[in-house]
Amino acid sequence: MTEVRPRRGPGRLLRSTRARLLAVQLLLVVVALGGAVGATRQVLLERLDARIDRALAVQVAELRALATAGTDPTTGRPFTDVRALLAASLARTVPGPNETELALVDGVPSARSSRQPLLRLDTDPALVTRFAASAGGDVGVAGTARGEVRYVAVPVTVPGAPGRGTFVAAVFRDAEAREVGDVVRVLLGVGLAALAVSAAVAWVLAGRLLRPVRLVRRAAAEITDSDLSRRIPLAGAQHGGDDVAELARTFNHMLDRLEAGFAAQRRFVDDAGHELRTPLTVVSGQLELMGDDPAERAETLEVVHSELDRMARIVNDLELLTSSERAGFVRRERVDVDLLLEEVLLKASTLGDRAWAVEARPGGEVDGDPQRLTQALLQLAANAVQHTGPGDPVWIGGRRGSGTVELWVRDSGPGVPADERDRVFERFARGRSSARRSDGAGLGLSIVRAIARAHSGDVSLHTPTGGGAEFRITLPDSHRGVRS
Repeated sequence: MTEVRPRRGPGRLLRSTRARLLAVQLLLVVVALGGAVGATRQVLLERLDARIDRALAVQVAELRALATAGTDPTTGRPFTDVRALLAASLARTVPGPNETELALVDGVPSARSSRQPLLRLDTDPALVTRFAASAGGDVGVAGTARGEVRYVAVPVTVPGAPGRGTFVAAVFRDAEAREVGDVVRVLLGVGLAALAVSAAVAWVLAGRLLRPVRLVRRAAAEITDSDLSRRIPLAGAQHGGDDVAELARTFNHMLDRLEAGFAAQRRFVDDAGHELRTPLTVVSGQLELMGDDPAERAETLEVVHSELDRMARIVNDLELLTSSERAGFVRRERVDVDLLLEEVLLKASTLGDRAWAVEARPGGEVDGDPQRLTQALLQLAANAVQHTGPGDPVWIGGRRGSGTVELWVRDSGPGVPADERDRVFERFARGRSSARRSDGAGLGLSIVRAIARAHSGDVSLHTPTGGGAEFRITLPDSHRGVRS
């Protein structure tokens, strides 16, 4: 059945990991951009206020220098009244577009700078009163119809002359701050443009980085109990060394293990069903035909018990083959090879009346499971017994090669026909032309191969020059080659 995956609607897309990652990134960038723009604006405004205050201080310093000199620079004569001093000071300066100057005499506006200001401050009675009441020299702030104004009001007098004057220099701060606003808007525009570009790039990169995760999800959705072949293509992981790509590899390895486990289970069930069918049929038939005669009943029960024993051996062998594909099947340790061969010889002598002998001793040790290796060699010895007669020689031996250790069992039987050599290690394989036929299930050599491969080695069949068959187990001569 083909699975129909739901379409990814806008709502589901917005709830995806990709969208959430992008939202978090955008939130962080927006906060950082807002903080940067706000900090920049604040710094620029503080610098603007400092610049305005310096400009006002310069104008006050020029006025005081003129008052200290006490002479009119245009006529060279001393000032006779405060009005003339203020007029001369206003004539000496040209205020900027957002600046203005004015003079008060006895609290009444008497003159102002020649340049038309943004707003006539001398026409505002409240401001005039504030200016006239100023103690002198301190920068003040006043609100007007054209925004905030920073000003300095300095009292002025001429020694020996009547009247009290006030010099006022003012800067329309909000007008000056428009440049700061322009800078902030440009900075904000550039930041938003960069944010949009980074969002697009982040969306694409997030999609590429998360592609293995989507493949994992799709693969998991497509896996069924009958098909575990789905894999994530590692070529889709653009960054082969990152955690997401490693997730894809780990998922593929997990699927490999699951597929191998399910395949082993299916093979076990298939093999068990195939091989147990015959003894079950025999048992069923014998029980159906069993009569009331005691001798016949005893004979039938003997056949039934024999078949049940054979089924038990088949199940045990199949369980052994299945467990050989799992970790922990082999418990490695350093094994004395010569001592192993002696123990195998002693145990093999109970299998049959044969001329048992250790043909060669390699010496030294090998990394392996002594029980499993003994089991494999005894299985080969039992196989040799089945194809030889009483008194026939059977040899056990071993040798060291280039990085390997070989253990073998060689018999003097008829050997294995050429057309059967490729299949003798398969499950349930039995020789068709042997002089003696085993009543086993044909799993013995499969078990030997499973044990050898669990040690990262293998088993092979050779035909000696003098005839017979030699089954040779080859093991790596290093503990690094043994699976635990």
